[in-house]
Amino acid sequence: MAGTFAFAESRNGELRKVGFEAVTAARQAADASGGGDVHALIVGAPGIAAQADALGRYGADNVVVVEHAALERYSPEVVAATAAERIRSGQYRAAFFSASAQGRDLAPRVAAQLGVTLASDVIAFELQGDDVLAQHPAYTGKVIVTLRLTGVPAVLSLRPGALTAVEQPRSARIEQAAPAVDPASARVVVTELLQQTATKLDLGEAPVIVSGGRGLRAAEHFKLVEDLAAAFGNAAVGATRAVTDDGWRPATDQIGQTGRLVSPDLYVAVGISGAIQHLAGMRTAKTIVAINKDKDAPIFKVADYGIVGDLFEIMPRLTDEVRKARGSR
Repeated sequence: MAGTFAFAESRNGELRKVGFEAVTAARQAADASGGGDVHALIVGAPGIAAQADALGRYGADNVVVVEHAALERYSPEVVAATAAERIRSGQYRAAFFSASAQGRDLAPRVAAQLGVTLASDVIAFELQGDDVLAQHPAYTGKVIVTLRLTGVPAVLSLRPGALTAVEQPRSARIEQAAPAVDPASARVVVTELLQQTATKLDLGEAPVIVSGGRGLRAAEHFKLVEDLAAAFGNAAVGATRAVTDDGWRPATDQIGQTGRLVSPDLYVAVGISGAIQHLAGMRTAKTIVAINKDKDAPIFKVADYGIVGDLFEIMPRLTDEVRKARGSR
């Protein structure tokens, strides 16, 4: 039985949520094809091996650990060559990456080195005979395209949050390996990583996102969005491109075609009309709640729940209700 491969993304010596999602996808593909093994790859600085056992909880049968002092930060050439070498030698049916910022750089490099097609920003997949069918949004999210991958291996990058990481515990075998190329020979070196404050949830990791648009009228009114996010306790704050272009929020908060692509459990759109470019980045959220005074706003066409009214009246009341609900638990 052909196995499957997953790249387990990490940052600062810790596995990321998208890494567990990739392993879960590989486990699902292996089980659908008759129960082949799942091999996961984790790359980082010395000490990253301590994270390997966690991948076994999500279905990895074998974890390959590549440690090197020069790999504390992502090294595009080294990681791509290492992943490609492992996939080539393993003869896997499918290989899964994340469509995170790092994954969108890594997966195309790996696919190019293997000489195979990449299905990117995948929101769902299934095995059909010898082929892999992958769905991903196209035309700024107006349609969902189904791609048939006939080559081996099928390489897919998953939209963060589109697939829920599921624990399927097993005792994973741990294997130490060296990088495929000498990190000292890399032509591209990441010299600095700028991150948000530790107290601020990453948009790709947050189960709940509260986003604001031009309907908030001014930057200072974003406090309404921040207060609701704080009331949930596990929410991140997002924004539309118009808002970030005006300087109301940092560019890292932008969600949409030219910003972050997210699939949280809950997405609350506050004062957002629903331009197609924004919808392309969030319409795969599991539940969408829209608050807008315009009943004909396009955002209501994709929303599961809509509130038509003045957000300046609705938001404080909604925030209070969320606080009460959480306080009663």
